[in-house]
Amino acid sequence: PKWHLAHTTWFFEEFILRRRVMGYEEFSPDFGFLFNSYYNSFGNRTLRAERGLITRPSLEEVMEYREYVDSQLIVQYENGFVDEVDEAEFYDLIELGLNHEQQHQELLLSDLKYTFSYNPTHPVYDATFELVTGYNKRSSYVTVDEGVYQVGHQGSGFCFDNELGAHKVYLQAYKISHELVTNGDYLEFMQTGAYENFRYWLDDGWTWIQKNKKKAPLYWQQMEGRWYHYTFSGLKEIDPMAILSHVSFYEANAYATWKGTRLPTEFEWEVASKHLTWGLRWEWTNSAYLPYPGYKMAKGALGEYNGKFMINQMVLRGASIVTPFGHSRSTYRNFFQPECQWQFSGVRLIVE
Repeated sequence: PKWHLAHTTWFFEEFILRRRVMGYEEFSPDFGFLFNSYYNSFGNRTLRAERGLITRPSLEEVMEYREYVDSQLIVQYENGFVDEVDEAEFYDLIELGLNHEQQHQELLLSDLKYTFSYNPTHPVYDATFELVTGYNKRSSYVTVDEGVYQVGHQGSGFCFDNELGAHKVYLQAYKISHELVTNGDYLEFMQTGAYENFRYWLDDGWTWIQKNKKKAPLYWQQMEGRWYHYTFSGLKEIDPMAILSHVSFYEANAYATWKGTRLPTEFEWEVASKHLTWGLRWEWTNSAYLPYPGYKMAKGALGEYNGKFMINQMVLRGASIVTPFGHSRSTYRNFFQPECQWQFSGVRLIVE
């Protein structure tokens, strides 16, 4: 938690204050190393897998850091701007930093749940804060006709650079489900012995479940013949009607294969999204995370924000129950490695 709080503040300090304010005095000479995430442009940093092991600075000092940087940003604003270009750059970076902080609000909750889950006593974070109870509101399918469709972000509102490069795609006619896959649906899949049957799995996925001895979605465990899952409100019995969560792309694809269906591409999802109810789970697509036509990485450190991750990752669309309100949009491209389960991820199917 302290790393997320400090890293989002470091983003404002590093990208705005240190590069815009003559003689800016940084809060701590150690924080650039501790709270950089993956920006090679800024030099050495703590190992990504060891962020959660940082015991110092204290929470009090982290909050002082946030207050210090906020106050310096206000001073920068009140001092005015050299010209319109300078002002526009300042506001663009502020807007990016705020959206970056919203991303980390979501990641913080995902990390908290993951960390708490390792405690064998199944601690209760908050008895009223469960987050994985959500239900489909309608059944049936949306039919999309064959045709050429525009995808990608358009207009003047904020978006990340990986959404830019609006372009046309040709889609065959398809039907996409209004419903997300439920726990009961997935239990049926599991009960057929799916985790022991290689025929449903991509080769990488089969290697992953064999190597890691996977038998169920993340946080699920079987006790005395019943399935339970860990939630923020403790260990709960699986509700078969609730929407499935915490599955990897491998599991989503295997379920679709078992069902005789498939996952949508990210473009099929985007075109159909205006007819769907979405936002309870990030939805795996069958699209690799790749640049749009004409995509160019920004110069300098900002080019590392998205572009360098366009390999070995799959796109998720929509939003989840832990996504800050107003943060997502139908063109938003989330992306993770295909084995990742810790996001609040789910499955929507296409039936040809």
